[in-house]
Amino acid sequence: MEIHRFEKFWLVASLVLIVGFIATITYGSVAAGVTMVSDTGGTIQPDSFENTGFDDPGVRHIEGDRYEAYVVAQQFFFNPGSSEPIRVPAGSTVTFYVTSADVIHGFQIVDTNVNVMVIPGQVSKITVRFEEPGEYGILCNEYCGAGHHTMEGQIVVVPEDEWEGGSQ
Repeated sequence: MEIHRFEKFWLVASLVLIVGFIATITYGSVAAGVTMVSDTGGTIQPDSFENTGFDDPGVRHIEGDRYEAYVVAQQFFFNPGSSEPIRVPAGSTVTFYVTSADVIHGFQIVDTNVNVMVIPGQVSKITVRFEEPGEYGILCNEYCGAGHHTMEGQIVVVPEDEWEGGSQ
């Protein structure tokens, strides 16, 4: 049985593509450090934030360069983030705890690898290191209703000497 040279070419090309796809996925999951969002954030009652970090959302200093930011996503804003930016000092590591008060939202920090789904009753937990001062946009990337296109916020990373501290 003879295989035509064009058939051989396309067979080899297909195998090269398959091996390339597998290598790309392996690199992304092992070498590049891409990981799934931790499910250690826990659960919460979306209709009552009493006695949780979400009853007074904002940034809290933990110790050293470590901070926690509690953010509530709600149609069609982030609290904090939309009406006033989330402010953190440069050189800090911030663990975001994000939940939703109503429907499914997204929480994406532009120019970082942060992109999580925010589900009512669930707490999404993700940690980010902000080295340099700058501004980062926050976007909702899950359709959440008629005003979805207006749902955005901002994180402002200020130089350490300009950091005022406290819950902002």
